[in-house]
Amino acid sequence: MTAWRSPLVAEWERRGTYRQLAGHRTFTIDVPAAGEETLEPLLVLHGFPTSSFDLHAVVDDLAAHRRVLLLDMIGYGLSAKPDAPYTLALQADVVQAFVAEVGVARLALLTHDLGDTVGGELLARHLEGTWPVEVTRRVITNGSIYIEMAHLSVGQQMLLALPDERLPAEAGIDGPAMTASLAATFSPRSPVDDEGLEAAWEMISHDEGHRLLARTIRYIEERRRSQGRFTGAIERHPSPLSIVWGTDDPIAVAPMADRLREARPDARLTWLEGVGHYPMLEAPAPFLAAVTVGLDEAVTA
Repeated sequence: MTAWRSPLVAEWERRGTYRQLAGHRTFTIDVPAAGEETLEPLLVLHGFPTSSFDLHAVVDDLAAHRRVLLLDMIGYGLSAKPDAPYTLALQADVVQAFVAEVGVARLALLTHDLGDTVGGELLARHLEGTWPVEVTRRVITNGSIYIEMAHLSVGQQMLLALPDERLPAEAGIDGPAMTASLAATFSPRSPVDDEGLEAAWEMISHDEGHRLLARTIRYIEERRRSQGRFTGAIERHPSPLSIVWGTDDPIAVAPMADRLREARPDARLTWLEGVGHYPMLEAPAPFLAAVTVGLDEAVTA
């Protein structure tokens, strides 16, 4: 175990297991149901540039009656951070290997940000018959699934303008700059948990992961090239869909959720008023309530 500065990070690592998945050391968490296990397992996929830790305030409540599976994607959090190209196919391969290793053949899916698009790749594989897992129902949260509608931040645009290579040590990405960047994606009406943001930075910078941000952000370019595959699968997959969206997201703006709802008129859309890009961090209780309703209602939708 690493000697972490943040007790939140230390506790999160203690809850997890490192697995070798698709050739990469991957940090995973497998939370058993706290009570009677009456619901199918839930697979959670996190966003950029953070990690599964985003769910730390709600994961135990999500696991009240179901097993919950989380992982840090490659290049993120506590997982391996190779100096190599990062693709959505790589991330999907790792997720697919994780689900297979823990022996799950039927699951619900909760995704956010980058995780929305990795989820889209997995759904596309399922529709093609190459991911033999039953996806029972889905909840999708704030993410730029329609990339032409995204209001990319100055930092995101800066990273995308750089070469796809490891940043030099003097690049100027440090804790204050990164935590300020993350806080700027919150709604001005949301409280900012400085301790939580410091923990997020510690995980981003672990193994010098902050120097790989110009590599890991290339998923945005893949979204642009292959949106029809990723978002197309999100729209077309027959599993019941719920949309949970922070109204004040400055990047994945609210009209994206409206557009998805138009593409899937059977979907349930729940707005989280006064919440920005990270609803699970900004408003854990309303987020949990909306996600739980979405997962439970989808059974009979």
